[in-house]
Amino acid sequence: MQSPLFNYTEQQSQDRYTVQNPQLLRVSLTGHDDVLARKGAMVAYQGLMEFDAEYQSNAQLLARSRTGEGLDLMRCSGQGTVYLANLAQYVHVVDVDHDGLTVDSSYVLALDSGLHTEVIAVDSQYGISGTGKYQLNISGTGKVALMTSGQPLMMQVTPDKYVSADADAIVAWSSSLRVQMQAQTHSSGVFRRRGNTGEGWELSFLGQGFALVQPSELLPPQNAQIGQGLAAQFGVGQHGAHGQNQNNSWN
Repeated sequence: MQSPLFNYTEQQSQDRYTVQNPQLLRVSLTGHDDVLARKGAMVAYQGLMEFDAEYQSNAQLLARSRTGEGLDLMRCSGQGTVYLANLAQYVHVVDVDHDGLTVDSSYVLALDSGLHTEVIAVDSQYGISGTGKYQLNISGTGKVALMTSGQPLMMQVTPDKYVSADADAIVAWSSSLRVQMQAQTHSSGVFRRRGNTGEGWELSFLGQGFALVQPSELLPPQNAQIGQGLAAQFGVGQHGAHGQNQNNSWN
């Protein structure tokens, strides 16, 4: 049997995480350190491997139900190699250090089991609800595999050069950055998009670090709804984001 398909053989590497190709992640396990992966992300494996649903505490389950943020994970253990992918999205391996990483949980493919995750809330100028309001903070030392729809853009943030990004296109950023979610420069325009430009909410980043943006956008955040009524759709009132959350950390 002959075919150009035989050009797509395994990548041989001693590294724990290897990008097999831009849309496929290869993870090597030695029987000592487990890896946590998105449920259903396994596409193939070799060796003696086990896959178990990862336990979630009551606090994690409550945070997930109240905020929509959280990770549905499986624990991959054993000795061998596992290949992970999700909807042919592009895969990127990131080293998490003392600075930490803040990410939308929708873009997490896998992470080291020793890392800590916590749901946090992004400060809002108007207390808006929807995409970008709650995110996942990952801390500790280890690696995280992120996914993007298309090849991403990594933007450096410095004290003299802040960065703004569409709230539906941002994937992750350094946890050390100061972040604010905002819309119009006038409060009177908060209930509408910017004229006929099609642009809505954005995240502004200040400090020293990076922001990762993908060339794709989800549904605009003002179409998401938390609570009841029209006011809650725009994040105001007692049922909106401002009324339900006053701090950076969800509890």
